Amino acid sequence: MAEAKSLPRRHGGRFWIAAVLLPVALAVLVSLGTWQVNRLIWKQDLLQSIEERRQAEPLDIAGLEAALARGEPVDYRAARASGTFLHDKERHFFATFAGQSGFYLYTPMELGDGRFLFINRGFVPYDRKEAASRPESLVAGQQAVTGLARARLDEKPSFIVPENDETGNVFYWKDIDRMAASVGLPEGAVPPFFLDADATPVPGGLPRGGVTVIDLPNSHLQYAITWYGLALALVGVSLFAWMRRKS
Repeated sequence: MAEAKSLPRRHGGRFWIAAVLLPVALAVLVSLGTWQVNRLIWKQDLLQSIEERRQAEPLDIAGLEAALARGEPVDYRAARASGTFLHDKERHFFATFAGQSGFYLYTPMELGDGRFLFINRGFVPYDRKEAASRPESLVAGQQAVTGLARARLDEKPSFIVPENDETGNVFYWKDIDRMAASVGLPEGAVPPFFLDADATPVPGGLPRGGVTVIDLPNSHLQYAITWYGLALALVGVSLFAWMRRKS
């Protein structure tokens, strides 16, 4: 008899625990959904801003530096530069392009004011890393390049990225300071950004320009629907349980 009396109390205790936890769980799920909506708005604004920068009239080096001074982003900004390539100082960034392993050529360009801008001239296959294997790529004299400016990286993007091999001239992340120092460029003589060359054909076909990849996943709407859907399901299950208890 005592056991029979304790059964309703036990069920009643469970009901009140669920009644307390339900609003908390619901608030968490709705908050996560709302956070994803806010992230969606932010990501859409970012993608629109990048597209506007890509389509804008190209800035020269002075224009890019002025934009930075105003606090404006220069990443993916249409840009142009002219000068002379220092092919003996090119740096090699390990990369894959169109399913092929190889390197992006980061070559210093000596500008008219005596400074040096690193140009990502594009991709060469793994077996064409050394300049001697592609003499036609060593264009001489004054050159003009258009493309997209890329912001510098102040630190390695992830702990899983290997350390740069400066001795072997293989870079795994774009450390502009070490690229410059490893080829003896004067400190402070390199603007704090790169320039990715566009796909304008070059003699011999190498390097292949236009390698900039803009890959910013935008799955926030899917995540928001998932969190809101779980919240709705929780409400539905709770209502069903309450109705069964009342019957």
